[in-house]
Amino acid sequence: MTMTRLSVFPLAGALLFPRMHLPLHIFEPRYRAMISDALARDRRIGMIQPRDASEPPALFDVGCVGRIAEVEALPDGRYDIVLEGLARFTVMRELDVTTPFRQVEAALEPVGDSEILAPVERASLEMESRRFADGLGYAVDWEAVARLDDEALVNGIAQIAPFDTASKQALLEADGLAMRAELIVQLMQFFGRHGEEGGVTLQ
Repeated sequence: MTMTRLSVFPLAGALLFPRMHLPLHIFEPRYRAMISDALARDRRIGMIQPRDASEPPALFDVGCVGRIAEVEALPDGRYDIVLEGLARFTVMRELDVTTPFRQVEAALEPVGDSEILAPVERASLEMESRRFADGLGYAVDWEAVARLDDEALVNGIAQIAPFDTASKQALLEADGLAMRAELIVQLMQFFGRHGEEGGVTLQ
């Protein structure tokens, strides 16, 4: 693993994966400062989920580094950006800094080649996704979904699915595409069933 210093953006429900993209609207002054700093340096920030709602919140251990691939600086100081996922990272320690945004020392994971699913795994994921989307009344272009490669399909679902923060974190930390796809199916079955019963609130 490679050690690096990262400015981090704690945001619940916002997952980034290597080779995926995440659009963000940056409006808080401290994160506007973070983006400005990143643009002057290496264009990298670390996306990570908060564990709780305290201020400042405790952070999960694992996040994903993103490179600012697109940026639009708005007249009032806000930014619209698109992050391109580079690598997962593990927080080793938080740094004592004077910047308004938080910084950590992190270990970057090496990024392997794109993975593929077994045909039965892909079929199971697509079938459960249809059932889940129909249950929630989502309109989905399934022909476009069918054209996605396995990595884009699995990680794309993980990014947009309305699961809670802990479930999203489990998806980010899952080792390997097949394990992540299996977990997505389990979560869809769980949240779909309990959502219909009113036992779980989808975020």
